[in-house]
Amino acid sequence: MKSIIQQITAQNKLRENCEKETEKAEIENPATSNNRRDFLKKAALGGIVLGGLSGLSVEDTIARTTSGVSRLSSPSELKITDMRYALTAVMGGTAIIRIDTNQGIYGLGEVRDAADVRYALMLKSRILGLNPCNVEMIFKIIKQFGGQARQAGGVCAVEMALWDIAGKAYGVPAYQIARRANKTD
Repeated sequence: MKSIIQQITAQNKLRENCEKETEKAEIENPATSNNRRDFLKKAALGGIVLGGLSGLSVEDTIARTTSGVSRLSSPSELKITDMRYALTAVMGGTAIIRIDTNQGIYGLGEVRDAADVRYALMLKSRILGLNPCNVEMIFKIIKQFGGQARQAGGVCAVEMALWDIAGKAYGVPAYQIARRANKTD
């Protein structure tokens, strides 16, 4: 048994070292120094140019390109409809939960601290039908199931996903909403 644990530990260390080297190479590579915003600007500009080449006006091209974007999200009418999870191979198997809403907006949260995903799924029945933008209210409902042990990982995942949904619903980064919530306390 001891040798099996040592083998697994050695494999994990080797995998982590490979990942660190890959990450370091990506960071140091001058080709990857452009930031995400520049990429998005160039991609949008490229889409507009391609649309212009097809004979459409710029306004028509922009309208067609952004037709699937929900501009009129109604945060007050959002309801949680489902919660699911997926297991990843990152760090020995991290679980990511997804909370879906009636308006097609979803939020993602990481079940952290090696917690079992069942702790997060146990909260599903308590949050279905609630407005995910009321993060503080939902947190007060579910925090009693968190405790100080691994169960807290499930509560953290749900809270992360709720902040993600709120940010998407209001069209701002989740950290800005959380910062405003802390300033009013």
